[in-house]
Amino acid sequence: MIFGECPLDAADGVILAHAVRLDDGKLAKGHRLSPSDIARLRSEGIDRVIAVRLEAGDLDEDEAADRLATSVDLKGLTRSPASTGRVNIYAAENGLFRADKKIVDQFNRIDPAITLATLADRSDVRTGDLVATIKIIPLAVAGSAVAGAKSVLGAAAAFSLKAYTPRAVHLIATELPSLKPSVMDKTARVLEMRLQPSASRLVSEQRVPHKADAVAAAITRSLGKTDASTPLMVVFGAAAVCDENDVIPEAIRRAGGIVERVGLPVDPGNLLVLGHIGDVPVIGAPGCARSPKENGFDWVLNGVLAGDPPSEDEMSGWGVGGLLMEIPARPLPRLTATGDEPAKQELAVVVLAAGRASRMGESGQHKLLATFGGESLVHRVVRHAVEADIGPVIVVTGHRAAEIAANVSDLPVECVENALYLSGMASSLAVGVRRAESKGASAVMVLLADMPNVGPTDLKRLVEAHVGAGKRAIIRATAGGKRGNPVILPVSTFEALKRLEGDIGARAVIETAGVPVIDIEIGAAARLDVDTPEAVLAAGGKLEG
Repeated sequence: MIFGECPLDAADGVILAHAVRLDDGKLAKGHRLSPSDIARLRSEGIDRVIAVRLEAGDLDEDEAADRLATSVDLKGLTRSPASTGRVNIYAAENGLFRADKKIVDQFNRIDPAITLATLADRSDVRTGDLVATIKIIPLAVAGSAVAGAKSVLGAAAAFSLKAYTPRAVHLIATELPSLKPSVMDKTARVLEMRLQPSASRLVSEQRVPHKADAVAAAITRSLGKTDASTPLMVVFGAAAVCDENDVIPEAIRRAGGIVERVGLPVDPGNLLVLGHIGDVPVIGAPGCARSPKENGFDWVLNGVLAGDPPSEDEMSGWGVGGLLMEIPARPLPRLTATGDEPAKQELAVVVLAAGRASRMGESGQHKLLATFGGESLVHRVVRHAVEADIGPVIVVTGHRAAEIAANVSDLPVECVENALYLSGMASSLAVGVRRAESKGASAVMVLLADMPNVGPTDLKRLVEAHVGAGKRAIIRATAGGKRGNPVILPVSTFEALKRLEGDIGARAVIETAGVPVIDIEIGAAARLDVDTPEAVLAAGGKLEG
């Protein structure tokens, strides 16, 4: 590959390394120049470009990424088409994501131009989640390097997805006078929520005294009730386990089982017990497993549900990354089902209000400060989002940020300033997504601040479609069948959204996300944005600041 400045006389077939803006549009980065493109460039006084010329044996970025992706075993997975040198891999079902660091490292050491990034090993994933991405860094790469990386993927699995298998789960909870019945009731609810992704079900619950013989007898009774379903025993102790001969491990042994490990280097989750009776796993849950927040119990439970229980040696290696306490940005997807947090925290509304309003002309008037019925446009749009009552509202500001924030200061929203707003819409979108993530959101509704007629009812209709699609699809507003805004984007798109650059929105992500896109007709409001003074006036607004 030859990279550098190229005169137009020798530019036929080269690949642009940087976008070129023209009076009637632009030629994008990665575009292969044709004779007609060269003529357009000449007509605007451009005589040379920064470009890449392929040498013998080179592959362009998309072909290279596609060849590598064909070596991935897609059992339980799906992939996107190659675009801008990237292929994304998504979960096709709920399960446990496994990644082999040794193989991934070997792949990434073939050539710095060829990269593979994955989720952490043993990540709990849902259908549609992004789990891995193959990215070619330059616009082209040597075919020999691609062949070497491809051979690594072909020799061993760098990553895989182990689908969850439904189990018949028996809950045994011990009682002490100090433990309230309401706590035990919540324990069962939280456990049921943890079982939902695997379609497992709680088939029995026993409450017994906190004594080894009582727990052993309960385990034996549960074993006698097992049917054709694969059983699993979960024991919650009223008191924490403090020794390998304490009540729960001793009960497993008295019931004829084997205790594999007492204690984990994961906090919260230190006081877990793992054993088995024959081929039936028995998990002694730590007290923190009464909470829906992630803890060591999740790591062990998910492995069991995926048919890939962790070994004693593996569990002893969980210390690095095992400190889970006090991490405010960690998503908590089960909170809503247990009543610990309101359901609307699952979805955040990101209002993009950072743009320069460059199409408003030289008057310096800001479209978002135009008034509609005496109310500024930005206040009107943000108020509609608040009145829809669908989740926390995040307003991303940039140009004239203080004035925009002041205009919505009476509303219960959070304003986040994008210092890089001059780089384009993509940076504002990334700021909004990151803030939504920090609030634990598993989806974002992206709402443009210059759309005066998108009302609370429209927003609620989109949310209804989002919930109806299992919260895994992209929901897009349309007008007369033509795509518009707002749009709801699930968590599987977040990483791609944060990588966008320039003055572009989410369209590129929507088209390559590999998840269903559901269009919801809301009428003309979906395509009415007011970018010019004429558009403001035509929509019934009055130019102000």
